[in-house]
Amino acid sequence: MVLRVNSKKDTLLISLLAVFIGILLGVVILIASGHSPMILFNALLRGTFGINLTMGTGLNLRYLGEFIVFSMPIILTGLSVGFAYRTGLFNIGAEGQVMVGGMASVVVAIMVPLPGVLHVIACVAAGALAGALWGFIPGLLKSKFNVHEVVVCIMLNYTGMYFSNWVVRALPGSTESKTAMIPASASLNSDFLSGLTGNSRLNWGILIVIASVLLYWFIIEKTSFGYSLRATGFNKEGARYAGLKVDRNIITSMMISGAFAGLAGTIVALGVFNQGRTLAAFENYGFDGIAVGLVGACNAIGIVLAGLLFGMLKVAQPIMQIAGVPKQIGEIISSSIVLFVAMQYGIKIIIGRIAKRRLEKKEGSVSQ
Repeated sequence: MVLRVNSKKDTLLISLLAVFIGILLGVVILIASGHSPMILFNALLRGTFGINLTMGTGLNLRYLGEFIVFSMPIILTGLSVGFAYRTGLFNIGAEGQVMVGGMASVVVAIMVPLPGVLHVIACVAAGALAGALWGFIPGLLKSKFNVHEVVVCIMLNYTGMYFSNWVVRALPGSTESKTAMIPASASLNSDFLSGLTGNSRLNWGILIVIASVLLYWFIIEKTSFGYSLRATGFNKEGARYAGLKVDRNIITSMMISGAFAGLAGTIVALGVFNQGRTLAAFENYGFDGIAVGLVGACNAIGIVLAGLLFGMLKVAQPIMQIAGVPKQIGEIISSSIVLFVAMQYGIKIIIGRIAKRRLEKKEGSVSQ
């Protein structure tokens, strides 16, 4: 009897198991350190919905709005990493693409005055284009000279941070740490969404996220263009033999991946801070995107759910700290989830053996 495994179902099961085991490990660590596991669950509920189990408070929409704001950029960087991964590439450079995307959108906001909604559209387009150009570099080097994209992306992360800082400081009205506030016409702020969620920072960037998720799904799953990209990633030489433009596909994949990350930087700059900032260190949007992409199995809906999960863990960390729990507990949970997802091959073997034993036991009882 040959045990056949449905890869899609296995991937979903492994992701769910990874989430469960990661949270379970966090509970065990809390108990071992003398804290109640209810602190974790209360922090998750309060950070996401404002519900405080210990004080008996109900739903607070402001917490919900802030939770979505935290989740939006890491969903976009998850799409960035996922798109590259689905096409046979590993975009570890989303962090740099986020920074140059945010920088480019702020430059257009301050330096290119445009009327009405055209201004914000131009800023968003500039952020996506900057991220795409930052992705073009490793894509070109990979396609033409077979330079591994991971090496190039790591270096471009630092280059992107220092280049963005230099540009931000050079803008009119900038101080050493930030630019002047961007014009209202370039902002993604929404009084409607803010008022709807108790004066949170929820902004029109959510529409960019929704459109990006739909575009990701459509390109990857429903177009011959997406199929050609995936075919190139699956077997480059086979794709070349079949007549596909392999070099072009590699570059295009990295540019689309970079554009998603650039949009993440755009919504942070135009929707959350409304100005450019100089950064002394990475903010980890891109690196969180790697975890989100892996946990979401590089599937559009999976990435959204994984982004919301990691956003939930992020908003829970300060609440846990107030209760006397180190923020590292939340980081341990996040890391554990990624670890178990990365161990999917071993987990598949375990699941396969369990299923095989059950099948053998069932056949044995039937034969008797």
